[in-house]
Amino acid sequence: MLRYAHIVGWGKYLPEKVLTNDDIALLVNTTDEWIRSRTGIRRRHVADENESVATMGFEAARRALATADIHPQEVDMIIVATSTAVHAFPSAASLVQNYLGAQSASAFDLGAACSGFVYGMGMASQAIATGFVNTAVIIGSETMSRVLDWNDRGTCILFGDGAGAVVLRGSSVPGGVMATSLGSDGSGADMLKLPTVYRNAVPTMPSSFYKNGADVNTISMNGRQVFRFAIKIIAESVLETVESAGLTMDDVALIIPHQANTRIIEMAAKRLEIPVDTFYLNVDKVANTSAASIPIALADAVENGRLHPDDNVVFVGFGGGLSWGSSIVKWAASRPMEDRSDTRWERARYAAARARSRVRQLSRQMDAIRAAEEYEE
Repeated sequence: MLRYAHIVGWGKYLPEKVLTNDDIALLVNTTDEWIRSRTGIRRRHVADENESVATMGFEAARRALATADIHPQEVDMIIVATSTAVHAFPSAASLVQNYLGAQSASAFDLGAACSGFVYGMGMASQAIATGFVNTAVIIGSETMSRVLDWNDRGTCILFGDGAGAVVLRGSSVPGGVMATSLGSDGSGADMLKLPTVYRNAVPTMPSSFYKNGADVNTISMNGRQVFRFAIKIIAESVLETVESAGLTMDDVALIIPHQANTRIIEMAAKRLEIPVDTFYLNVDKVANTSAASIPIALADAVENGRLHPDDNVVFVGFGGGLSWGSSIVKWAASRPMEDRSDTRWERARYAAARARSRVRQLSRQMDAIRAAEEYEE
């Protein structure tokens, strides 16, 4: 039996702290008008020191599961698309799995920069189609504020922090994810990059090991080249995916793009010969949140009544790699009549998950003590 991957839940999380353009003008030589005229951005959210890719991803995921009315133990797979996780390992996805209490789920991080969420959607939908999993949570979560040079006006004005998530579930009902196209061009790697650098080197480690060929771990970007690449690849990727689904642009109700820059979207709309209103934009409120931008925008679009059952919606991402991807989805979900994401029962559920995790940790510690005692005997 054919299995179709339907979006049945969605959620987002944005840190409380907001940084306006006027706030940034106190840090670098810029103005609110200069930023708005070139990017469309007015403000962005910034994570505090207690927030991370994993904690924000958990918040978005629990909201998505509440919207879907699905228990965490029903989840088979968790994918976190990110470029800014605290650890190389454990993965942020493994931490999210633990926070959720999703004991049956596999979990891993996916690195495809701003295209990561679409890549994750493609992988999860194929896993559902083959019957490998039935329920998957795909999360985009980023703390971009921690990898910015706040003296570089060309990049520090562009990015923000946040997380978004969707729940995909298998069904025999046709629809859901109808087609996905993914691509990469490593020849453009120098156009947009974020080196990995160990800030606190081990004293005995040769400098060539901990620098990894770079002196800083902040984003660098060739803005003009990325701008031209983005306009071209949005149009090409969207058309390829729509055609793969056997549809035309007239069948598309909404396009939710990676929220990079308003001017990029306006130029892409002209290239596709469609109204700019076909694209859903919230970049003015959240800036570029990299892999998190599409699921955050999706949650906003649903909240603002831009999606209805049987609508065909296209997700399109593009960014470092160079990488790109798009996916077309037959929307079937309806917005819940009430918000179930912060009920007393749900809070108790996750408190219990944390308690179970602590019990497992203590059990392993006790096992290690007993094993050491037996070894000494």
